[in-house]
Order: sequence, then structure tokens, then C-alpha cells
Amino acid sequence: MKNGYLKVGRAAELEGADKFIYRLLEIFPGFLSWGTIIGVIVLSWQKPVWVALFIIVFDVYWLVKTVYLSFHLNVSWKRMKRNLAVDWMSRLDNMKWQGLWQMVILPFYKEDFEVVEDAIGSLFSADWPKDKMIIILAAEERAGEGARLISEKIKEKFGDKFAHFLVTVHPKDIEGEMAGKGSNIAWAAEKAGLKILDAQGIPYEKVLVSAFDIDTRVYPQYFACLAWHFLTVENPYRSSFQPVPLYNNNIWEAPALSRVVATSGTFWQMIQQERPERLATFSSHSMSFKALYEVGFWQRNMVSEDSRIFWNFFLHYNGDYKVVPLSYPVSMDANLAPTFWRTTVNVYKQQRRWTWGVENIPYILFGFLKNKKISFGKKLRHSFAQIEGFWSLATNPLLIFLLGWLPLFLGGQEFNTLLLSYNLPRITRTLMTIAMLGLIGSAVISLSFLPKRPRIQKFRKFFFMVFQWVLIPVTISIFGAIPGLDAQLRLMLGKYMGFWVTPKHRK
Repeated sequence: MKNGYLKVGRAAELEGADKFIYRLLEIFPGFLSWGTIIGVIVLSWQKPVWVALFIIVFDVYWLVKTVYLSFHLNVSWKRMKRNLAVDWMSRLDNMKWQGLWQMVILPFYKEDFEVVEDAIGSLFSADWPKDKMIIILAAEERAGEGARLISEKIKEKFGDKFAHFLVTVHPKDIEGEMAGKGSNIAWAAEKAGLKILDAQGIPYEKVLVSAFDIDTRVYPQYFACLAWHFLTVENPYRSSFQPVPLYNNNIWEAPALSRVVATSGTFWQMIQQERPERLATFSSHSMSFKALYEVGFWQRNMVSEDSRIFWNFFLHYNGDYKVVPLSYPVSMDANLAPTFWRTTVNVYKQQRRWTWGVENIPYILFGFLKNKKISFGKKLRHSFAQIEGFWSLATNPLLIFLLGWLPLFLGGQEFNTLLLSYNLPRITRTLMTIAMLGLIGSAVISLSFLPKRPRIQKFRKFFFMVFQWVLIPVTISIFGAIPGLDAQLRLMLGKYMGFWVTPKHRK
């Protein structure tokens, strides 16, 4: 099939040489990351001087990288604050925006009524004409009777508040599909195109589609900001639009570990907004229905549909596609469960699912081998960005906080008599202390995102929000590097993950 590689999910779906090549590409990221970790351990025993010098150079690199990323974070923070203060509806006054429709797809599984209600309530409160809004509540048949009843209650409450309100039910056990968000929203978008756009004669090029997680709440002028960027970007039908995810809906209730992990995710997305050449869609994102239809909607046979849809576009349009950063937020839930232990487990599982985005690396590299129309320069830049990103995530925290001391323990008596062995921990500690000073800026920025403190929360918790950042060496190792290595090992061994739905708990 021509361009059949565009929808491949894993090596087993291919045949012959293509299957062999794709399988090698699935092994590659894990081989690189695990090879780095194992190599440092072995060389700390066999060549401790080499590793000690490497660790010092690596720590300097990490310090420079921290300064570089902190700069981008600060710039992104200031830009987002400015964008939140802009009256985007007024900016649209001199533009032909009245024909634009906003379609929002909200997939849900077994979330409570209150979670769904809050999400749709925020859409109703947004500053966009409701007669130009289409809401798709995408339920799952496998969720059972409870999901059906919630759908009915939500439609009864909000069904007449928008121009169109459609409830779709994604059937279970469709051959070739993976149970998860991607297959659900693809089904929902296809049904919305047939039942609403085609039936009402609404042009696909006039519809902006936002695929949101069910806990997403939009800020008042999100749709106006989105429309402005769509109308001013050079090629709107070759662009996706990415907001900044703020995990602050329930931030006052979430434990410190969850808060630090969630806010770190926000910070990373903010940094990426300042590096659009490295930006791919993540979680809640938007694009034109026209482009979405042309690429065949989201993939239904893999986990990371949010980022994969960008690479689908990129390959389909021969590299003529980009993500436009909005520098404007949407808010979602931090991970929270009834108990601390359950929250900790859920944070790990969520991070492992997100780091399973490494499944995009074999897809990208295989697609670049197949597509001869994309320039070599673009292929090289995007390949390096993705490989380096997932390698860094899985290895850097461990190299810094755990493995940097190994030459002292494994290097033997000969190494420990050297001046280098005496200075290694001191140099490392000094460089890391300087790098960790950047956490002061992180604390300040995180406080600016806090919603109003609920009355039931005591004032002293505000101080915990400041000092929680001392946990960062723990969180980036246990909830960053380790789930990253876990995901890459599974991909390397062909133990493919399914889609894990993060439970939404509200106190």
C-alpha cells in the first residue's frame, strides 16, 4: 500500500525487510540508554580515571544546559503572563474570524460526573460564541452503564448550550485497534465529520479541532488566542497549535511528589514553547479539521496518539508541517489518589506512559527512510532532537545523582590514591550545587501558577509549595529516568505497552 508506513504502530504490523528494520529501530533507543548506564558501571571498575573525567565533563555540560533551559523557562514564563493579559477577542476585531468553528473532543472513560461537568462548564464559560462551538463527548462502550448515564446527564445539562453537542460511543474490540484515547477520539472525529459537518454543510477548513483530556479546563480566551494564531500563521493548514498544560486544578490537594512531577512537566513544555523546532504536540492540542481529515485522524493502534499525530502530519506533508506554540495555558489535574502510596504508583505509571512516547523514534526513523521528499537537514535535526531527548531523560539524572560516585567505590585502591579521586566528589558537588540554584527560579515561577488557596488548606502549605523543590533529585530520577528506562526496555524487548488511563480523583 502506498504510504502504508504512515499508520504503522509496531514492527509486528509489517512484513519482510521492513519488519526487520523497524524492529531494529525499536531496539535502538533502549540499547543506547541501557548501554550508557551499563557502560558507566563497567568502566567505573575497569577504567575509573576515564569515567571520573567523563563525569566532570558531563557535570559541566549539565550546568551549561541547566542555565540554557532556565533562560528559556524564564522567557516562556514572561511571554505566557503577557498572553494571559491580552484581550484576544479584541485582537480578532479586524480579522475575518466569524466563520470559524471551534470543535472540542473530550474523551472519557470512567471519570466521575463532576470531572466531566467541570471540563464542559469551562468551555461554556469561555469567550467564544456558543453558536460557533461543537462539543463531542467521546464515551467508551467498555466503560459500561456508568459512562452511559453520565453522558446522558451531561447532555441534558449542556446539550442546548452549544450549536451542536454530540455524544459518541466508541465500540470495544474493533480489530486492529488498541483500546485507548487515540482510537476513541479518531472514532469521535470521524462521526462528528459525518453527523455534523457534512450534514450541516460546514466546510472542514473552517473548523478548528481541540482534542482535550477530560480534566482539561480552558482559560477564558483560549479559543480566541487559538483563532488569532490560526489566522496569522503563514500556513494554518500545515500547523498544529500547542497550549501550555498547567497541572493545577487540584494542586493544593496533591502531595508534594505529585506536585513537583506535575510542575516539572509544565516547565518542560514551557521550555519547548521557546524551541518550536523541537516542539511536537502533547496532551491537549489543536489543529484544523481539514488537515486532520486528510491524514486520516489519530492513529488507533498505539499509545502516544498526542505526539504521533504531529509525526503523521509531518510525514504526510513531506516535512511541511510545524507546531505553533500558543504560550497560553490550559489547566489539568495533578496526579491524586485516595492514598499517598496509590498516588505514588499512579505518578510512576503516568510517567511511564508518557515516556512510552519513545515509540515515536522507530516510527520517525522508519518514516524518514521511506520518505525521500523530506530534506536530509530536516531529517537529521528532528532525529537528533528526539533521540537526544529520550536518551537524556532516561540517563542524565542517574549519571548526575547516582553513578557519578561509582569510580570511588569500584575503581579500587589504585584509583583512590590519585588526586583525581579526592577532587571528584568536591568538583561534582560544587557544579551540582551551582546548577541546583536554578530551583529558586523554579519555585518562584511555580508559585505564580497557584490558584487561590482553598479555605480548608492551611496557610503553612504555601511554604511547602516553596520547599518542595528540594525533592527534584528524587523526582527526576525515580519518576523520570527510571520509568524512561522501563519504557525503553519494554520497547527493546518487544513487550509493548497498552494505554493506561490515569484515574481522576477529586477530594
